[in-house]
Amino acid sequence: MPPFVSIIVPCYNEESTIRHLLDAVLAQTYPRAQMELIISDGMSTDNTRSVIESFQKEHADLEIRVVDNTVKAIPSALNQAIRQGRGDVFVRLDAHSMPIPEYVERCVAAHEAGKGENIGGVWEIRPGADTLIAKSISFAAAHPLGVGDAMYRLNAKAGAVDTVPFGSFRRTLIEKIGAFDETLLANEDYEFNTRVRESGGTVWLDPSIRSVYFSRSTLGRLAAQYWRYGFWKLKMLKRYPHTLRWRQALPPLFVLSVIVFIVLSLFFGLARYALSAQLAIYFFVLGLAGLKLAVEKRNGFLFFGLPLAITTMHLSWGAGFLWSFISSPASARNHG
Repeated sequence: MPPFVSIIVPCYNEESTIRHLLDAVLAQTYPRAQMELIISDGMSTDNTRSVIESFQKEHADLEIRVVDNTVKAIPSALNQAIRQGRGDVFVRLDAHSMPIPEYVERCVAAHEAGKGENIGGVWEIRPGADTLIAKSISFAAAHPLGVGDAMYRLNAKAGAVDTVPFGSFRRTLIEKIGAFDETLLANEDYEFNTRVRESGGTVWLDPSIRSVYFSRSTLGRLAAQYWRYGFWKLKMLKRYPHTLRWRQALPPLFVLSVIVFIVLSLFFGLARYALSAQLAIYFFVLGLAGLKLAVEKRNGFLFFGLPLAITTMHLSWGAGFLWSFISSPASARNHG
């Protein structure tokens, strides 16, 4: 008999996407009797729970449980779902995701083959809304200038990696290295995978394990997302400084250099030229990327939309990282 699988999903105000996830879980090729879905909901204030309840009535043969995540943070949601789950294998998904029908089956097969301790796949990123800017954001979220060498968002090959989105793991891994760190309100996946690797385990990326991920629909939501990523990334790096990658250092260095040049330009004319040259090169590169994509997709708006979305990602991530650095000493003093 195949192992029992608990699909765990953190969720908050996802009425627009949760049905996509529910339908995708229902369509899984894995035996339904050996699978449960646990949604850890952060006390949603929209119609998320109503959508789930309606789905449960329609499909009583799929075991679905909703648990209250009163802490309203993703790591606590995951840990709560893990505690509630009956599975030998946990498959983490997201309320913004839509896994292919073979997703769970392929995760379990990879574990049975001993590929790794935490196993995940790749994203096919789609717009979060039917707007030009949402489409631009979806392309930016999968573009090398936006995400660097994050292989799960690019054309990937099977193999060991630093991290995977979502991931699947056995209960025994949690017993060995512990659950998700609830003091990190973002980057909890990367921190978890760092502990996997440092315990001697393997984080394995399998490109046949695929899911659709719906990106943020507006620049404001994108900025908030990447500010949070940058802010909590520094918290994680303080514990594991050796995990810093070049792509993660560039946004805060870029934002810092712009700030420094702006301040210096108030006093030195040379600094104004340096700032102008830096921004000219930056937007020239992004403009070329936008032009190339606009031609490929036959969508003229991408010439402006792609650079705008990538700039939002870089500035928000970098500013969040720097603010985390600035605010940390003050926070330490206040709690000292």
